[in-house]
Amino acid sequence: MDTPVQIIDQTITPRQLKGFVGFSNLPRQVHNKSIKKGFQFTVMVVGESGLGKSTLINTLFNTSIYPNKEPKEPTNETPKTVDIQTITADIEENGVKLKLTIIDTPGFGDYINNENSWQPILENIEARFDAYLEQENRVNRKRLIDTRVHACVYFIPPTGHSLRPIDIEFMTRLHHRVNLIPVIAKSDILSDEEIKSFKSRILEDIAYHNIQIYQPPIYDNDDAETIQENKDIILSMPFCVVGSDKPFKVGNKNVRGRKYPWGIIEVDNPEHCDFVKLRQMLIRTHMEELKEYTNEVLYEKYRSQKLISSEVANSNDTLNPLSQLDEERRKHELKMKKMEAEMKAVFDQKVHEKETKLKQSEDDLLAKYKEMKEKLEMDRINLQERRRQAERGGRPGTPEKKGRKFFK
Repeated sequence: MDTPVQIIDQTITPRQLKGFVGFSNLPRQVHNKSIKKGFQFTVMVVGESGLGKSTLINTLFNTSIYPNKEPKEPTNETPKTVDIQTITADIEENGVKLKLTIIDTPGFGDYINNENSWQPILENIEARFDAYLEQENRVNRKRLIDTRVHACVYFIPPTGHSLRPIDIEFMTRLHHRVNLIPVIAKSDILSDEEIKSFKSRILEDIAYHNIQIYQPPIYDNDDAETIQENKDIILSMPFCVVGSDKPFKVGNKNVRGRKYPWGIIEVDNPEHCDFVKLRQMLIRTHMEELKEYTNEVLYEKYRSQKLISSEVANSNDTLNPLSQLDEERRKHELKMKKMEAEMKAVFDQKVHEKETKLKQSEDDLLAKYKEMKEKLEMDRINLQERRRQAERGGRPGTPEKKGRKFFK
């Protein structure tokens, strides 16, 4: 017979140490380990072209994260979907290393038909969740590479009215998958009264549609300064931002900002815009909070839904093997069609580029041929002229001498 397990209730009583033991150095140990390991942070920026996404990211990290954009050659082809671009940079500050990943979404909101423009972005976020889930299910899980999106900075055009349908649709679709941080781009074109009214309308739309945006948590054990700082950040949302890395001379110091005929908008001046509060929340005080909320809330919710759907699918497939074969065949056909479409698109693009280059080469060769032909024709004419002069025995331009006549 199995021996019954006896549970003994133990009360935990505080003990006073009689001397120094050493476990108070645990925070320092964690700090040193974190410094050696480094940190990772992934930010997604979403918004229409021309709202200053790359400029704001470069301003936030005070370095050129984004490469210089080259002007695109005009083409007759119009892209139909949103593109996803990833930029990774290793930066260091005071011995702390950070692997920063910026995910840009060029093309969002730039087309005439923006229906389902949020779909590629949501698929990219969930694909990163799937990649992390696959790493967790491996036998060897010593080193997990976290590529999940920890924050999504959504740029709202400074219209001064309210959220557009595309803004509401995007936030509604993605607020349960990523930490949404809405910002009003290029807010320097709005007055203080317009900014205050615009923020109020945006918050009303967010509350009406039950959209969850990230807000710094306030804990009871925080000090008064931290609590007040978090309250100020919450009251400033959505942030009115101005991005610029150009220095200007103001008094005895150089400031980053934008210059106008009537003065300079200072990026780092809290009285001019909310850039400092955005940087404070995103980088200086709540970067780890954003990562923890992504891991413990957003990812866990997605992981639970994924595992439950997998279990239901596996149970159904076990009961009906034919349906499992049909589903696998269907997925394989869809995958092959998708690969075929991608290969065809790449092939068409390569053919178009090759035809353009060949056409340019043909035009260049034809121009060189005409130039050489004209030059050879001129050389031929000059040679014929010299030949006639040589036959006459005179110099160029010398009239031909007539023979002397003798009279008997």
